[in-house]
Amino acid sequence: MPAIFPRWTNKIPLALGVVTPLVGAFLIFAVWYWWSPLYTDVGYRPKQPVEYSHALHAGDMGIDCRYCHNTVESAPHAAVPPTQTCMNCHSQVQTESPRLALVRTSFETGEAIPWVRVHMLPDYAFFDHRPHVAAGVGCATCHGRVDNMVVVEQAQPMSMGWCLDCHRNPEPNLRPLDQVTNMDWDDSPEKAAYDFKKDPERKRMPSPPVHCSGCHR
Repeated sequence: MPAIFPRWTNKIPLALGVVTPLVGAFLIFAVWYWWSPLYTDVGYRPKQPVEYSHALHAGDMGIDCRYCHNTVESAPHAAVPPTQTCMNCHSQVQTESPRLALVRTSFETGEAIPWVRVHMLPDYAFFDHRPHVAAGVGCATCHGRVDNMVVVEQAQPMSMGWCLDCHRNPEPNLRPLDQVTNMDWDDSPEKAAYDFKKDPERKRMPSPPVHCSGCHR
């Protein structure tokens, strides 16, 4: 009696035994990488209603982060500056620039500029800028070299694993309290010699939480 299936079909179980684990491993890698904040969020740079260059204002002009984001030391969120803050300068500088037409309109009407948020955490994650700034975590640690960005983009994944890496070992990300807004600190020779445990300005040593309720409340 002739065989129902050709001889080569005997190799199908072997092929499945080899290919199935490889496909499974690829799918796991694909989900781990392409569905992670490292891929989906890093580099996010939405178009803003007004073209604002941090490279010009924070970089070339050296404006301190806290001039615009003035609640970063006293509130959970770093405030988006109101139009009045912009007009402190632009009532005298670039007063007729067409790029600033929306800023002038906002100032005259009182209607807020609809800025698009760049850094977003899920609602179930609690984050407060105050303890991080007070501990000496620099702006650039989380937000990258904003002073070099013509268009602000997300520089770090801000995932749970990324945050926990810092909470478990915060020392590499700590700096003197008066250097929090210094964008050049990580590249400065002073960083290599800095020991936060001997910093006379510190009232207490940082002890970031690593338990669930530290961020999920």
